[in-house]
Amino acid sequence: MQTSTQLKDLLARIDRRSYPAYKDTRGAYQFPGYVLSIDHVQGDPFAAPSKLSIHVSGKTAAFPRKLYQTPCQRIALQDELTRQFGRQAAQVSFQAKGSGQSGLISISRCGPEVLERTACRLDPESGDVLLRLEVGFPANGRTINARELEKILFDFLPRCVKASLLYPNLDGKRLQGVADLAEDQQYIREKLPQLGLCAFVADGSLLPRESGVSSRPMKGGVAFQSPKEMAVTLELPHRGEITGMGIPKGITLIVGGGYHGKSTLLKALELGVYNHVAGDGREYVITDETAVKIRAEDGRSIRRTDISMFIKDLPNGKDTAAFVTQDASGSTSQAANVVESMEAGARMLLMDEDTSATNFMIRDELMQRVVHRDMEPITPLIDRVRELYDRFGVSTILVAGSSGAYFHVADHIIQMDRYVPRDITAHAKEEARAFPVGSPALEPAGEPDFDRRPKASQEFRSGERIKLKTLGRDGVSLNRETIDLRAVEQLSDGEQAAALGYCMIYAQRHLLDGKKTLRQVVDGLEELIQQQNLEALCESRSSVAFLARPRRQEIFACFNRYRGLKL
Repeated sequence: MQTSTQLKDLLARIDRRSYPAYKDTRGAYQFPGYVLSIDHVQGDPFAAPSKLSIHVSGKTAAFPRKLYQTPCQRIALQDELTRQFGRQAAQVSFQAKGSGQSGLISISRCGPEVLERTACRLDPESGDVLLRLEVGFPANGRTINARELEKILFDFLPRCVKASLLYPNLDGKRLQGVADLAEDQQYIREKLPQLGLCAFVADGSLLPRESGVSSRPMKGGVAFQSPKEMAVTLELPHRGEITGMGIPKGITLIVGGGYHGKSTLLKALELGVYNHVAGDGREYVITDETAVKIRAEDGRSIRRTDISMFIKDLPNGKDTAAFVTQDASGSTSQAANVVESMEAGARMLLMDEDTSATNFMIRDELMQRVVHRDMEPITPLIDRVRELYDRFGVSTILVAGSSGAYFHVADHIIQMDRYVPRDITAHAKEEARAFPVGSPALEPAGEPDFDRRPKASQEFRSGERIKLKTLGRDGVSLNRETIDLRAVEQLSDGEQAAALGYCMIYAQRHLLDGKKTLRQVVDGLEELIQQQNLEALCESRSSVAFLARPRRQEIFACFNRYRGLKL
């Protein structure tokens, strides 16, 4: 390891030389209180920024162990430090001048969800802090401007480190609040199954967002208030007593007029699989961590998925126990999404009538009289939703605004009235008696077959470099193959999509042997991440990408939408 003085001397030597001379700066340098590592140097001022990392020893960082003694607290503290450093970096970014990306100082941009990221990692044993960032090395044209880089490395970065990574310089009360909130959220999550619940929404939560493209809470929005029939009171470790709406396991229907908050509640529930930061308004909206949002997805590929519990006896004789298509219909894609979610271990499904295929959801009595069941290969969800819960333990929360068909099968019915929930189960059931269900009883569905054993493609086995490109949350591209993730609505961050891309590459290189089932492959990926952190997915440990951890369910979703997967 070299000293910071040696780095300063090196910068003086390469000043005004051609840009590739910056490569000589790679290495680790001891600064007062931390080690700066220059891990990857960009080849051009207009290329992707250089990658740096900062290592602060546990003794110097001095974070009390009580702030990170549980995994949820550690992830929350890492998230807070990333935000703190990001705020400091934003104040000095581009203050060093030059061409292209000269002077850029950036780190992961965190949304309201608290995610485990490669941007910041705190060692649970030693308390050491590792922070990764990107810096645009300054240049005039394509000539090195080392004096501007010296400003960044010897002035701006030390200030950022001092103000964001050293506990004595931080607001200890705020950090304790971050740790306490994380522990309270985890407590609720662990309590849900014990109480027979699949979700909890605290009174006072602010669910409406500023706009359809904003994650910020709406100013003046209606605070959530639980209907008394569904009110649940919990005693949290730190906040103490909290009351809110507990949604029991089973089948729950959310109804109401347009613009009254049905989809707003569902959106909060689908993102309730993640913890949220204080001030988001959804801090205490906690959902079963395996919940999956289901929708129709016209045009997606389906890879040997057993959809026979919903679709069989096709006129063309196609096998629906191992269904394959490159261009699924709305109903077929939604059937596959349900079964694939079960394969991924989902205990709860979330659906919105607006984004569902009508013929997958219901067949009214008149249609059944005109087109007999024997002539219809689709068994709609309404005929299987009870079985999903009773046999397979999968609860369903469904938003409906135009069809009352599900009143008959729902266990609980919530009406949203100007963003205020009301329990109308008894009234809706009474009204439903006037509209008897005409469907005959169905035979139980067979157990879905999840024995799918993917094999690696030749391009991955050859060891050649795979070009990975992320498209925000919308997808990821591997060489010439784009995996469309737009319908995977619980991806909350583009860095999760990037991690999925790395999961695909790692699995192709190390796990897909045609012998392991897809479940075993995903198990292997999760075990790798758990034991060696997200960095283990990257081929080069010296140049780790900004990644955020996806859930098991999203890893499955990515595999299932990968048209290049060999099954």
